[in-house]
Amino acid sequence: MDFLNTIAPLVAVAGAVVAAVVLAWIIRRVAARTLRKVPQVQAVTSRARGPLIAVLSIAGTRVALAMTAPDTPWFPVVDYILVLGMIGSLAWLLAVLLVIVEALVLRKYSAETKDHRRRLRLKTQIMLARRVGVAVIITLALASVLLTIDEVRALGAGILASAGLISIVAGLAVQSTLSNVFAGVQLAFTDAIRVEDVVLVEEQMGTIEEITLTYVVVQIWDERRLILPSTYFTSTPFENWTRSRSELLGTIDLDLDWRVPIEQMRSHLQLILDRSDLWDRRTGTLQITQATDGLVRARVLVSAADSGALWDLQCLVREEMVGFIQTRFPDALPRQRWEAVAPSSSAINQANDDDAAPPASDARLFSGSPQADRRGSDFSGPDEDVMDEREGVTSR
Repeated sequence: MDFLNTIAPLVAVAGAVVAAVVLAWIIRRVAARTLRKVPQVQAVTSRARGPLIAVLSIAGTRVALAMTAPDTPWFPVVDYILVLGMIGSLAWLLAVLLVIVEALVLRKYSAETKDHRRRLRLKTQIMLARRVGVAVIITLALASVLLTIDEVRALGAGILASAGLISIVAGLAVQSTLSNVFAGVQLAFTDAIRVEDVVLVEEQMGTIEEITLTYVVVQIWDERRLILPSTYFTSTPFENWTRSRSELLGTIDLDLDWRVPIEQMRSHLQLILDRSDLWDRRTGTLQITQATDGLVRARVLVSAADSGALWDLQCLVREEMVGFIQTRFPDALPRQRWEAVAPSSSAINQANDDDAAPPASDARLFSGSPQADRRGSDFSGPDEDVMDEREGVTSR
């Protein structure tokens, strides 16, 4: 009899697990047949196999043990463990279902929406909504686990009574985290930035790669990732180059000599743009914007469909124009000039007069009165003329 009491629960549990695996396989086959025309969603639904088997297996095991071993001493402990496992597996399954719903909604709107900007905005909002849902599911799962503990349930009344004080303390403790969460929600639903937007932040050009509840990932042009808190984009000015549209304008500045042939440069610029697939044919002009300091500045204004194409087009135009000037008009290259000027006759006469002037040491420092002569004698020594004059006066 004891042997049967031991074997029966094991057989029941094994049968429940086998039934759960078979049922999960049937559900997956039905889902795959239903979504056979959507390969992207099929790849996502494969993630639900693990949590689905876990939920069905735990549920079947609880039923099997309740029917075969309800009076055994180990049943309450095993049943409590199974309850915790059921809570965790259900939370896991619900999180995966949110991912599947996200994939279905994004595919639907991608097929119906032709506007690329609107599609990116919807993608950002749906992705953030899914993450908020996952956070709520995890919070509810943890709360459910705590409520299964009798001691925690007994403390519930006291916790609710002091909820005001606890909320203040918790708010102060997680103030920065909550501010980032609210900033992330604000970014997603105010359309300030979207996934794949080109932005200029911290003097770095990059593309928005991911928007989470607390931070934003910016992929820089050299494939580095710049991680910024969500509050950065709500409190710091930044440049969004593709918020209204992806088309952009760019400039190329060339400092050249005054003898540069403007019309020939304009003709060659048009030839370069016509041969390039990077140009979107909206804007392509050349103008002289400055003429100072011995040089003229030729500014080329071009347009492209996006930031990547604009950068390549700017480099192409710069290289082609430099090569064109070097080979066809080398006199137009920037240079510095020094001009030698012959001295005039008046300047020569002035120089001769300066050479004939007495040395500065012959000029008197103090003169005009006997008192000035004495001060000069005290300062630089007695003057010979003054000494002769004084000796003559004395001899008389």
